[in-house]
Amino acid sequence: MNAAPAARQAADFALELRDVSKRFGSLEALAGIEMRVGPGERRAVLGSNGAGKTTLFNCITGDFAPTTGAIRFFGEDVTAFPAQERIRRGLRRTYQISLLFAGLSVIDNVYIACRGVSRGRFSFRRVRRSDALMQTAEDLVRMVHLDDAMQTKVSDLSYGQQRQLEIAMALSGAPRFILFDEPAAGLSPTERADLVALLTGLPGHVGFIIIEHDMDVALRVADRVTMMHNGRIFKEGRPAEIEDDPEVQALYLGGGHA
Repeated sequence: MNAAPAARQAADFALELRDVSKRFGSLEALAGIEMRVGPGERRAVLGSNGAGKTTLFNCITGDFAPTTGAIRFFGEDVTAFPAQERIRRGLRRTYQISLLFAGLSVIDNVYIACRGVSRGRFSFRRVRRSDALMQTAEDLVRMVHLDDAMQTKVSDLSYGQQRQLEIAMALSGAPRFILFDEPAAGLSPTERADLVALLTGLPGHVGFIIIEHDMDVALRVADRVTMMHNGRIFKEGRPAEIEDDPEVQALYLGGGHA
């Protein structure tokens, strides 16, 4: 068998999981996960609590090592790579619980994120306004519509604004793929609408997977949906197919969806 066509086929995917399983003692949190996400694709992963969604993210990012299986990122096998090596290759993630510097301003948080993935991250030079990374940080703050709060301390932001800030930080360093872990949790209806607009307005080359309990948000931002149940993939399809599927409605929606 010629290896070149196989390599080209693998590189066609931004993210590929091959028979990924994860055990914690006798608990099988993930079982035989097969998933392929193309470059620039927006994928939603849905499922009830305990379905294995967050464990899936932890395996993709390198926070957990899979018990079996392989994970490829843009054609490269990253299964054994630590989290920081995956970050350097363009993988980013947000978390259910905000990981922000509450005592610093919005712009300082984004600048630190940009600096953390730059070549000069260990430099002790004082930051200047003309610093290219500072300009990049300001552009990211504007992209997530926090212009008016650029100098505001994180502790003074609304919860929705903190979620916007997390997205700006995830966009630092020109990511190729982002994992969003329940970004709509705790948001008001207005903030959720703003989140949908923000996610659908991301640069087209940046793909993402979103874990979300709010099915309305997930289905509006995703090209394709993966349903999980008890650590396994239960269904996959287009948003309309998943929304209208009777088995999905019975399992996830309690028999109906308004």
